[in-house]
Amino acid sequence: MTFGIANQLGKIFFLSLFLMGCNTPPPGPAPVDPHQTLEETNQALLEMEQQEIIDFIERYGWDATETGSGLWYYIYRQGGGPLAQTGQWATIRYSIRLLTGDLVYESGEEEPKNFRIGRGGVESGLEEGILLMRLGDRAKFIMPAHLAHGVPGDGYRIPKRAAIVYDVELIGLADH
Repeated sequence: MTFGIANQLGKIFFLSLFLMGCNTPPPGPAPVDPHQTLEETNQALLEMEQQEIIDFIERYGWDATETGSGLWYYIYRQGGGPLAQTGQWATIRYSIRLLTGDLVYESGEEEPKNFRIGRGGVESGLEEGILLMRLGDRAKFIMPAHLAHGVPGDGYRIPKRAAIVYDVELIGLADH
């Protein structure tokens, strides 16, 4: 008799599992468009980064100006030389810091950086900022991640999605 009851209970158990598996779940919220969610997430990240940059500028009391791309610049020493132009070779002394104030790179007095303006090879924010400078100017460029090293960072000292602050002195301009 014990075998018969156990057999019946086993059948009821498996029948219950079968019936529960056949039930459709109750209707839930409409499916979410993953692209819309990604756009909303990116927009929120950009807004957070923008606020961090504004807070940073206010903390130091800089009279910075924002360009249409999102670059913030503050020319704090006027040089008086000619305005930098696309195609010229620029020579700069620089330091790069994170918004936390941590120094990540600097050129030093003996190691200025040379690059051809408009040819790439440097951060797009640096290219844009140099074109706002005259020979001898000193400036601060606050670059959101998309004008600096983007989502991956530089793989060494600049973290992922990091805004950076360039302190730049334009010490040379040459056509060749």
